[in-house]
Amino acid sequence: MTSALVERGRQRLEWIRSRMSLLAAAREEFAASRPFAGRRIGVAIHLDPKTAVLLEVLAAGGAEIVATGNHGSTQDDMVAVLREQGLVVFGRRDDSIEQHRANVSNVLDAGPDMILDNGADLIAGAVERGIAGSIIGATEETTSGADRLRGELVDRIPFPVIVINDSPLKAIGENRHAVGQSVVESLMRITGLMVPGRRFVVVGYGWCGRGIAQYLRALGGRVAIVEIDDLTAFEAALDGYRVAPIGELAGWAQTIITATGRPGVLGAPEFSLLESGTVLANSGHFDWEVDVPALTASAIRVVPVDDAIERVEFADGRHVVLLAGGRMVNLAGREPRGNSLESMDLGFLLQALSLERIARSAGELPAGAQPVPDDLNRLIARRMVTAMAASR
Repeated sequence: MTSALVERGRQRLEWIRSRMSLLAAAREEFAASRPFAGRRIGVAIHLDPKTAVLLEVLAAGGAEIVATGNHGSTQDDMVAVLREQGLVVFGRRDDSIEQHRANVSNVLDAGPDMILDNGADLIAGAVERGIAGSIIGATEETTSGADRLRGELVDRIPFPVIVINDSPLKAIGENRHAVGQSVVESLMRITGLMVPGRRFVVVGYGWCGRGIAQYLRALGGRVAIVEIDDLTAFEAALDGYRVAPIGELAGWAQTIITATGRPGVLGAPEFSLLESGTVLANSGHFDWEVDVPALTASAIRVVPVDDAIERVEFADGRHVVLLAGGRMVNLAGREPRGNSLESMDLGFLLQALSLERIARSAGELPAGAQPVPDDLNRLIARRMVTAMAASR
């Protein structure tokens, strides 16, 4: 890593660190109490300045960190500065999916006894390798990871996993408001397109979908919702959105944004219905919500416009625009900034205190996926409200 890359990372990290007051307080507490002394925490998460602050806080608490990023979202200057601090970090922004899987394997090779996961790749790997018995507990950040824990991995995990995404604090503060804001901002920055009057379809009306729809409409977008859950679809309708199946809305949309965490929600049947010029973007953790292999297989030509935009051309003369290769548009797109600093300060305090709870009380927690303990939610809510009041 070059000295210029390290210096750039230092400067960015210093700014972000200065705006995350909740984690700053936790860092002081952990430096005094050392809850992770003697622990090795394996980490797989988006490596950007905000997550770098979280890893610094865990290291201040005595943890040995062995980490890798998620595919396509690693920021190389953060890897450089974390390595300079003595953390073991694998990965680059341009890693192939095969190299990413090797990075995950390298983290597991290090023999962590705790895990901080984002998509359940490390937890799944530990189960598949038969080394889960050496792990005392884990946290999982995302909806997509929680689905894996409660689906393919259910009854196979012998240790507690606190699901950060189950917290109402994360749902409201990070998923609705921060993801909503950052996805819309990223879409505008990458494409340069105007939101007012544009026709948007948001696929999924969970907390992230709610936020994306809210911020699009606030900027004058015309927004429709695809939602398969009857009660959630009812809520979207009462919130004032047009609600219909994707087959009815695909041809109406000028932009489609997926926000479900589920694979293949936008696939070959829909691609044939799209108006020429439709923009496709994904906000979910995995790059599987837009069926990119089916999209490219149906095309006669895929033309890279820049590092975040591809023009996909069809034989009938139509074309669509794919953003960030179907990966998370707010983290894998051009000049990724991700969610707001305040929301990640709150969300990563949830991570830090949940990992502390595991380090101190793993034997008292049941095995498998579980929500953030209520007392931690309430403690962090009080701290966040106090911090917000102090800034006014």
